[in-house]
Amino acid sequence: MSIAIDVVGGKWKMHLMWVLAEGPVRFGQIRRKLDGVSEKVLAENLRQMEAHGVVHRELYAEVPPRVEYSLTPLGEQLNQALQPLEVWGDANREALAPRLVESRPC
Repeated sequence: MSIAIDVVGGKWKMHLMWVLAEGPVRFGQIRRKLDGVSEKVLAENLRQMEAHGVVHRELYAEVPPRVEYSLTPLGEQLNQALQPLEVWGDANREALAPRLVESRPC
């Protein structure tokens, strides 16, 4: 279990998994979909996930250069494993939302 947490732990990685599950996407598109993530944090998370083997970075030899990110087969398996968490969160959103707001530090 701790290996899986290492791969998707942190504020943005699970959100990244869900964005990348939609198919190949460019850095700017990811940033627009993940409101509040800085460019630095997004790049760092993508690099870590690529190093873990769950994200593929494709660099196209074009002018200007184009880079797309997608899930690897390992990443797709991980995304399937995360789906029950998303279902649980959606089912309990109403009960959890007030508690999550109250527990956030000021």
